[in-house]
Amino acid sequence: MLTWLIVLPVLVAVFGAVRLLRRRRTGHAFRWLLAMNLALLGGALVVLGTALSAPAHASAPAAAGGGTNGAALIGAAIAVAGASIGAAIAVAYTGAAALAALSERPEMFGRAMVIVGLAEGIAVYGLVVAILLIGKA
Repeated sequence: MLTWLIVLPVLVAVFGAVRLLRRRRTGHAFRWLLAMNLALLGGALVVLGTALSAPAHASAPAAAGGGTNGAALIGAAIAVAGASIGAAIAVAYTGAAALAALSERPEMFGRAMVIVGLAEGIAVYGLVVAILLIGKA
């Protein structure tokens, strides 16, 4: 199952990238991007449903032996992924604005870097939540 968690998003991304590179029409590119996202969402839901519907007798020895909780690990992965994506979007916008401001007034370097650093802090929050979730498992 771990193989599917790794291979499915990669296959969908490669398929989508090849498809978008072959056809550069905007309407088709948007529809294929939407279809790729829906396929990735469907695959993720199937994998998540399979992981959560594991038989109870298989998880009982793992819990008795001090194993980790699968739901906590999935939650930690979602926390890190969401925070990383949010931080990337925030840094993209604030970094572009900071560079534009620095091109006009170079003395604003300190203020601009503080704002970009605050945007990067979003990823740190996601990492802290993931560490807390793994610690509870």
